[in-house]
Amino acid sequence: MKINILTLFPEIVRPYFTNSIPAKAIEKDIFSVDIVNIRDFALDKHRTCDDEPYGGGAGMVLKPEPVSLALEKVTENLKTPVIIYPSPAGIPFDQSTAYELSKEKELVFLCGRYEGLDQRIIDYYDIKEYSIGDYVLSAGELAALVIVDAVIRLIDGVITNESLREESFSSGLLEYPHYTRPAVFKGVPVPDVLLSGHHENIRQWRLRKSIERTLDRRPDLLHNKALSEEEKAILENILEERGRRNERDSGN
Repeated sequence: MKINILTLFPEIVRPYFTNSIPAKAIEKDIFSVDIVNIRDFALDKHRTCDDEPYGGGAGMVLKPEPVSLALEKVTENLKTPVIIYPSPAGIPFDQSTAYELSKEKELVFLCGRYEGLDQRIIDYYDIKEYSIGDYVLSAGELAALVIVDAVIRLIDGVITNESLREESFSSGLLEYPHYTRPAVFKGVPVPDVLLSGHHENIRQWRLRKSIERTLDRRPDLLHNKALSEEEKAILENILEERGRRNERDSGN
């Protein structure tokens, strides 16, 4: 995969690719990255890349000319680039979208700043807008890196398939809780089942904990997931136990 990032602040983006998983993947030639400074395409000696919005209002808007020139330069040698603009106005970015993008060969990320990007750029270049959450960031670079990280870890060879299978959202459920040494910490022991060595019991415990956690924190995921027969039985059991517990508590 080829990743291109267009930004006004390359110094924010660059360190991410020099550490840990991204750096190792680049060393293995699993993907490559090119960071482009939009200011290099400004049309005046002051390298101006923003201006006041038409119609008035607070803040500044990224000028279309330098952004367009940067996009033209980056995409001129790409065959099928997907151009992504992280924006609070975009469609929600989720794990399924990350999987789709991980299959692409060429991704171009356009990092916004100030009040955003001239709409004519978005329309002309058929840019995909994604939102990473219902909040506003000062730096489009941060949102772009969130999407990049979610995508590249799904590319074959970046991390192990076993790790991917057990992560939150990979099965439509939140991930179960994890424990490591020591066996007792601040008086709290690791659940006995994890020390039993019984693989099937451990699998069932983890599945139940995943369903419980999803039910408590993200019940919407359960509504949207096609549950297996085993998952349905576990969920029904959890709800029945909680119902009986609530009846006992209300009776007291």
